[in-house]
Amino acid sequence: MTTNVLRSGEAASGPFALEITPEVAGWQFSGLRVLELAAGQAEQLDTGDSEVMVLSLGGAADVSVDGQAFALEGRATVFAGPSDVVYAPRDASLTIASTDGGRFALASAVCHERLEPAYLPKADVPVEMRGAGQSSRQVNNFGVPGVLDAVNMIACEVLTPGGNWSSYPPHKHDEERDGETALEEIYYFEVADGPAGPGIGFQRVYGHENADIDVSAEVRTGDAVLIPHGWHGPSIAAPGYDLYYLNVMAGPGDERAWLICDDPAHTWIRDTWADQPVDPRLPFGTTGSPGKGDL
Repeated sequence: MTTNVLRSGEAASGPFALEITPEVAGWQFSGLRVLELAAGQAEQLDTGDSEVMVLSLGGAADVSVDGQAFALEGRATVFAGPSDVVYAPRDASLTIASTDGGRFALASAVCHERLEPAYLPKADVPVEMRGAGQSSRQVNNFGVPGVLDAVNMIACEVLTPGGNWSSYPPHKHDEERDGETALEEIYYFEVADGPAGPGIGFQRVYGHENADIDVSAEVRTGDAVLIPHGWHGPSIAAPGYDLYYLNVMAGPGDERAWLICDDPAHTWIRDTWADQPVDPRLPFGTTGSPGKGDL
């Protein structure tokens, strides 16, 4: 039986500090690898049946897709603003080479069409301030429809100041119906250190009458949570520790869309945001174009 919480190192494989394939997750579409490269090191892989988005978690790299070269400028850390992104289609040869060493996320989704390789500069990543008050968080929408073309994958980053809640109110996307799309989702976490060492956060996932799941997990840097179905949220940044997570989603529907349904018991929370300011600690260092949203 597949576990829904993967602790740092539990899904390591070869050069990858984390390797989540559909087979590892026990589902059909979504995947994620975290590649760690030493100075001067390179890694080559074939994308196979999956499209891939490559972004920096820290460091720069030269990325080649079927011989087409892209300079991934990257960033110092996940809290230093968005990364630029390289898109590699299915059935492609992908090489990532780092001069000074770094860590790179390779988000993936099984798909049946083949697009062209593409590059998204960090300045073109839309940066959204979502929620308000203690529900304030920042969303770097690098891999969503209308920003970066893909066949099946939707991906974004969420950054939450210490003490705040995000992925809140809890929501789900596990049915293909009007107003909702079925999407398998990976949450990959990094947590800022405190003065005495590594930080912590928390993640909640719970079921409904058509989906049995129950996760109440402390999360630390390098951990991942797999969400095949069910209500998910909140993602909680413990006081004193800023929280980052990368979301990777894909599903069986014909439409590439993130359509969600709130848990009706908690959706009223949205109405409280109207007269609250966005947390002044946001945005984290950003080069994108800020905007405000209510999701």
